[in-house]
Amino acid sequence: MTQKLLVGTQAPDFALLDADGTKVSLSDYRGRNVIVYFYPKAATPGCTTEACDFRDNLASLQGLGYEVIGISPDAPEALAKFTGEFALTFPLLSDEDHKVALAYGAWGEKLVDGEIVEGLVRSTVVLDGEGTVKLTQYQVSAQGHVQALKEELLGV
Repeated sequence: MTQKLLVGTQAPDFALLDADGTKVSLSDYRGRNVIVYFYPKAATPGCTTEACDFRDNLASLQGLGYEVIGISPDAPEALAKFTGEFALTFPLLSDEDHKVALAYGAWGEKLVDGEIVEGLVRSTVVLDGEGTVKLTQYQVSAQGHVQALKEELLGV
């Protein structure tokens, strides 16, 4: 069973390739609040809905002081295609061996079409500028997730 991150703990650091093949580390974001969201597969309906929702709300999230990073098991080439096709304006990172997803509690058993399978569990982790976990959400729904997240971040 994958261990979920707990609020108040230090998030594991990571260094992953983005859509352009550039290495991006969590430590690059020190001093900034970060929303790290995990999604199963680029360009699938739910993941596209969620990514476009983050894209459309990026300015307001940044206005609240949050950066956004998306992580999936997709290869950088697939991320580049996804980013270009949907004009995504935040980094998408490739976690092909799903080590980061495991470390963040976003990899494990899930129900797909009535079957229990192992894979990436749609999850969101919010970190403060020191990398401390401020909020975790596991098994989120792609539809309406960003709005619900904004309301929670605002304490509404």
